[in-house]
Amino acid sequence: MGTTSRSTAQNRAADLDAADPLRSHLDRFVTGGDVQAYLDGNSLGRPLRVTAERMRAFVDEAWGTRLIRGWDEGWFDLPLRLGDRIGAVTLGAAAGQTVVADSTTVLLYKLIRAALALRPGLTDIVVDRGNFPTDRYLAEGIAAETGATLRWIDPDHDAGVTVDLLEPVLGDQTALVLVSQVAYRSGHLLDAAAITDAAHAHGTLVLLDVCHSAGALPIHLDKWGVDLAVGCTYKYLNGGPGSPAFAYVAQRHLADVTQPIWGWMGAAASFEMGQGYVAAQGVRRLLSGTPPIVAMQPMIDMLDLIDEAGVDAIREKSTALTGFAIDLVDERLAGHRVTVATPRDPDRRGGHITIDHPESQRITARLWERGIIPDFRRPSGIRLGLSPLSTSFADVATGIEAIAAELEKPA
Repeated sequence: MGTTSRSTAQNRAADLDAADPLRSHLDRFVTGGDVQAYLDGNSLGRPLRVTAERMRAFVDEAWGTRLIRGWDEGWFDLPLRLGDRIGAVTLGAAAGQTVVADSTTVLLYKLIRAALALRPGLTDIVVDRGNFPTDRYLAEGIAAETGATLRWIDPDHDAGVTVDLLEPVLGDQTALVLVSQVAYRSGHLLDAAAITDAAHAHGTLVLLDVCHSAGALPIHLDKWGVDLAVGCTYKYLNGGPGSPAFAYVAQRHLADVTQPIWGWMGAAASFEMGQGYVAAQGVRRLLSGTPPIVAMQPMIDMLDLIDEAGVDAIREKSTALTGFAIDLVDERLAGHRVTVATPRDPDRRGGHITIDHPESQRITARLWERGIIPDFRRPSGIRLGLSPLSTSFADVATGIEAIAAELEKPA
């Protein structure tokens, strides 16, 4: 057993919660049921209490009474307006570069293909084996489809992509570097500005996956010079299961960017329904079919909350939560063959931590039965996703104590 007792850990958590300047926001989220500690907000964020009211109002009013007229009264432009809001609040992106559209998978497909089209004659796509499976699978599928060549990076288990790893695979045939800002398993935080500079020195485009960072830490896509980016909205933006993703295209590429899934909502004159496809001007050309207007509603209030709280303050609490979690792991779990698979340097750490233990899958299943909800990541990781606006320090202490209790049970 570690040197910190359960009561001491909870007392420390209580002191940290009392001093937390964002603590008042905890009550704005739906809680209840059998959940004692929700530690998976980086996979699916909690809904806000006002979300139910917003959805009822949408059904009763915008949809229920305005009906098809809703397209002329705001729905048609909602993907762009909401995209601008996401860009301003979470991405460091000026207006006109972000759009809400399809799933992350579909938007990644569109933008990988768009990147290859922006670099005609170049054949190489750089991707790392630690990236999220969808990113890797899409790169493989597009390589098979187009004849492109994949250049793989192999980061350490508890790290991510660095400039030192990237440089050897960049060359005069490199069209695109596809990387995630925060590694989905280890939580490693990419130096996006340095990666972008290194890629641009070779004339290579950068596509940044911000699924595990948007809404949790400061992002400066415009300032960093990132070319393309994709992110989901059901994690730190709390849009709900299956909520649509967003795509970013830097202003300098908008006139030339093309995407392979041509549909009526991405056309220059959608409702004319004319013969022959002509792409819309600007970032609207990334749209294809009818946008999921209903599914866009929940994130609207969350963006307001993030704006109110401030991304810098959110990041400060995120760093404190993950640091507290690592401290408790060291103190309570070090004697149980548990290792931390996340960078200890807060400047290189995103909003979650992963701890490894041979029995992680079994332990996670037992934790779920107790209402302690982290997630399991192969081969042996328990991932603790600490969404700053909805997670307390007490949640962290409860979770670590529950893991300790499971490890202390007889085999």
